[in-house]
Amino acid sequence: MPRPALPHRESTRPSRPLADPERLAGPALRSFFRIADAWKLSGEEARTLLGAPPRSTFYAWKKAGQGQVGRDTLERVSYILGIYKALQILLPDPAAADAWVRKPNAAPLFAGKPALQRMLSGNVADLYVVRQYLDGWRGG
Repeated sequence: MPRPALPHRESTRPSRPLADPERLAGPALRSFFRIADAWKLSGEEARTLLGAPPRSTFYAWKKAGQGQVGRDTLERVSYILGIYKALQILLPDPAAADAWVRKPNAAPLFAGKPALQRMLSGNVADLYVVRQYLDGWRGG
């Protein structure tokens, strides 16, 4: 027996893609810069994590807490937010969680170097790998 059709409901709101860079840019950048402060990142380290935008663009984003960003930047910020969240769950002491990215790590993935060094390679894939490592560590 076929399912009955659902009634059509008109929406007055314009439809937007789920990953709308214009809508997400401000919250993403503000969150990123708070994490950068917590991790004590230098300007160059923060810029690298964002995909090395031009210096003028980076500092405009930092000053305004918003700006136009591409999908690549949003993807990078998403991984960084996930890394931050996983660390806060795994290491309930905020200072220890924030310091973890700079501490040498014996896991084969890091070869005795800090996770931040891997993250600063400039590749989105390295942010993904660190995020995946932490998700695995917390059993997720």
